[in-house]
Amino acid sequence: MTPVFDALNSLEAHLVKIRLIGEGIDAKVGGDYLQGAMGELPALGFLKVWVEDRDAVRARAILARANETSGHEHDDENAPESS
Repeated sequence: MTPVFDALNSLEAHLVKIRLIGEGIDAKVGGDYLQGAMGELPALGFLKVWVEDRDAVRARAILARANETSGHEHDDENAPESS
């Protein structure tokens, strides 16, 4: 599995997951339960959206297109770098 998106919060991670699933890519949210481990403070950098390795390039392209049409800058800043 490969991370394709770093989310700021659970809602954002699940919205990205739903978008990818809608495009036919099996996606999972990882780190969802780690936020509670930090108590009342937000735990940053733990939430990621993961896809199968074979779908990573396509998933990143879908998210990049979505970012272009939405006009949000956040998605580019939080996309994990390709490895």
